Amino acid sequence: MKPRHHLYLDEELSARLDLLASRPGTSKSAIISDALREYLNRRATREVDDLLKHRLDRISKQLGRIERDGCVLLETLSLFVRYQLTVTAPLPEPDKAGQAVGRERFRRFVDQVGRQLATGRSIDTPANDGEPS
Repeated sequence: MKPRHHLYLDEELSARLDLLASRPGTSKSAIISDALREYLNRRATREVDDLLKHRLDRISKQLGRIERDGCVLLETLSLFVRYQLTVTAPLPEPDKAGQAVGRERFRRFVDQVGRQLATGRSIDTPANDGEPS
């Protein structure tokens, strides 16, 4: 036996329900059950949407900050490289010793960057591993 409920509807709503229920294959109980089920489902969905909205807003703000920081880092690196290339004179072609020193310094730089990334430390946290700054 299904539970019984007594509902009070205003005249206009009652008349509309009567009109809908007059169609073959439908009943007032089925219409009200479907309508109530949809209402309750939408309400639960809305609560989940509200919770997700706050989280998505927070993630969006964090991504905005990450994007801004990435742009600052890229611009800083580009200005440094431009400055370095402008003020540093190229080595003459026959200066093999100077070129070897440059390659070795670059290799150490790449190794240090690799170690720094592997440890998960921030770029602005110096690695005290004996490498010259």
